[in-house]
Amino acid sequence: MTRTITDIDPAAAAAELLTVRDFLRHAVSRFSEAGLVHGHGATTALDEAAFLVLETLSLPIDQLDPWLDARLTAPERARLAEVIDARVRTRKPAAYLTRRAYIQGVPFYVDERVIVPRSFIGELLFSDLFGGDDFTLVEDPSSVRRVLDLCTGSGCLAILAARVFPEAEIDAVDLSAAALDVARINLAEHGLEDRITLHQGDLFGPVAGRRYDLIITNPPYVDAEAMAALPEEYRHEPSMALAGGEDGLDIVHGILEGAAAHLTPSGGLLCEIGTGREVLEAAHPRLDFLWLETAESYGEVFWLTRGQLGRA
Repeated sequence: MTRTITDIDPAAAAAELLTVRDFLRHAVSRFSEAGLVHGHGATTALDEAAFLVLETLSLPIDQLDPWLDARLTAPERARLAEVIDARVRTRKPAAYLTRRAYIQGVPFYVDERVIVPRSFIGELLFSDLFGGDDFTLVEDPSSVRRVLDLCTGSGCLAILAARVFPEAEIDAVDLSAAALDVARINLAEHGLEDRITLHQGDLFGPVAGRRYDLIITNPPYVDAEAMAALPEEYRHEPSMALAGGEDGLDIVHGILEGAAAHLTPSGGLLCEIGTGREVLEAAHPRLDFLWLETAESYGEVFWLTRGQLGRA
């Protein structure tokens, strides 16, 4: 029987591999041969291997070259061999194995109680759309005093919003008590317990009667057909944070129905919906969605003002 690279014992790998470069090559080979699916912050075997190696060694994840030829200690080699093997054997995303994910370079604690953060809204919050010189959604970030993050999960978008809008108090809502436990860890790590308040409940229920200058949300939006075909990596994530009903937009419809009543007159809604643009526009023909572009997407995040929502 021919032995493949996926059969390599971690102890043997730890004994034979010496440098960061060795382990990077080893990880890429194993990931590629095992046919792993990437999409939790990395899009290729090389990107995920680099993240896994650097994060496990507590090295900056955006600086690979300086460390490539660094010789590793025996405990470091054993730790890397084990985590690479675990990625192949369990098919858990690297973020779950390291308990760390990043958006716009900002680190967040993650585990299987929340999905791995990967929202396009993170890029948009740090773009010129908020306080830029030309076209903006919010002209002056310091004028934003209240923000609502619906379906907050790990709390990552609420935390990013706190950075972008320095004067804002933020409410963050999630249906999952377990997810909010993870969010509490992140609030503590970032020292934001005084500015961000967590609420357990369904959408606007826990914040009835409150109005906001900005609502941000990355709700569950995977449709039933896609849920049935999810690769194994995605099945490690909580299904309630992914599944959006038959067409994927059940929760998005609920957000659109309730948003106007919770926005100030000059407020707006920023919402990510995945690839359901045509379905959403057909269901809400009177809404003039503004579809925003990021480095890797177009037509997956929309903006609507309070005035537009009120006319629907």
